[in-house]
Amino acid sequence: MEGHSLAILSQIFIMFAAAKLLAVVGERYKIPAVISEILAGILIGPSLLGLVHPEEWTMALAGLGAIILLFDVGLDQKLTDLMKVGWTVLLVASLGVVVPFFLGYGLLALLEHSTTESIFMGAAMVATSVGITARVLQELGVLKTVVATVILGAAVIDDIFGMIVLAVVSGLREGVNYAQIISVAGMAVGFTLFIVLVGGRVMRRVTPRVRGFAVGDPYFPLALVICLGLAVAAEKIGIAAIVGAFLAGLVFSEEELTPGLKDKIHALYEFLVPFFFVTMGMQMDVRVLGQRQILLLAALVTVLAILGKLVGCGLGAYRMGWRAATQVGVGMVPRGEVGIIVASIGLGLGTISDEIYAVVIIMVLATTLLAPPALKVLFSPRVEPAPANPPSDLL
Repeated sequence: MEGHSLAILSQIFIMFAAAKLLAVVGERYKIPAVISEILAGILIGPSLLGLVHPEEWTMALAGLGAIILLFDVGLDQKLTDLMKVGWTVLLVASLGVVVPFFLGYGLLALLEHSTTESIFMGAAMVATSVGITARVLQELGVLKTVVATVILGAAVIDDIFGMIVLAVVSGLREGVNYAQIISVAGMAVGFTLFIVLVGGRVMRRVTPRVRGFAVGDPYFPLALVICLGLAVAAEKIGIAAIVGAFLAGLVFSEEELTPGLKDKIHALYEFLVPFFFVTMGMQMDVRVLGQRQILLLAALVTVLAILGKLVGCGLGAYRMGWRAATQVGVGMVPRGEVGIIVASIGLGLGTISDEIYAVVIIMVLATTLLAPPALKVLFSPRVEPAPANPPSDLL
């Protein structure tokens, strides 16, 4: 038992040390930390050095890192600002789902793959990884811009849409259960609206009374309890836990105690978030890069995945101007963990082949690696802070 505990502790040390070491090296060359941490995962993972292997505990640790990341991002997003650009967010999210889905589905159908594989490919191209884009925007210091608000809001909605699509494709082996689909969709929308519309009001009444129930500063544990509770609730109703964490952050973003809370969250953030990106890198099997046919298909799928978000989301944000529309489109490109989840489910159900699984993984990692430097180029020359009242044409 002690030997097993020592092995896990050693692997945690290797993951964290590799992430921080490569982040320091990457910083000297102006490489976003998110890329350095993913590359650290590829390096120490089973494909190269084999120092750490993806296991249940590593996935759990990565999931916890993603939850803290999205909670922290939610704290930076004022709920009132998000609601001011609501219609633009919804349009960006909707087009960002429809266009990539039909591009992925159409490509595999054209190449005469099965209908099920084609649908799974489309589903893998739907969702946007909130975690990847949020980390880069945070590093660039542009989280409070209107563009960032649109990107993160649309990415959260895309995650909800992605989970609904996932509920559909997960039932393809035994036929589509429309009652289940409607149920999941209804609960997802209802959960989000309830937290957005009611959560803030409840917290404004509860937090002033909390101090009387505990010694010291009780707000930090209260925030973590609510964050984890909403993450669990989100999982229970069939949507991603990170959506619940983001919504929890939104609830606390309106509170006067938020600045002090962010200082305490920062320590957790610095420790846990790197495990999320390192674990993502560990899942990359570099050996598939040696198979020409898979590599060519993966390259084509990656191009369509990029164009799908760039065109679909860019059109949704076109009223903001071409520059902002391009920023939104690129910000929605990373597929991250959601694409990997879709591929894993398809492989587990036996509805997609090992080759298509490899193609999806390459597409996910390629979009994850390509988007951060592109965002840096798009945002660095000119960063415009969000105005107190966003233009009326965004409503």
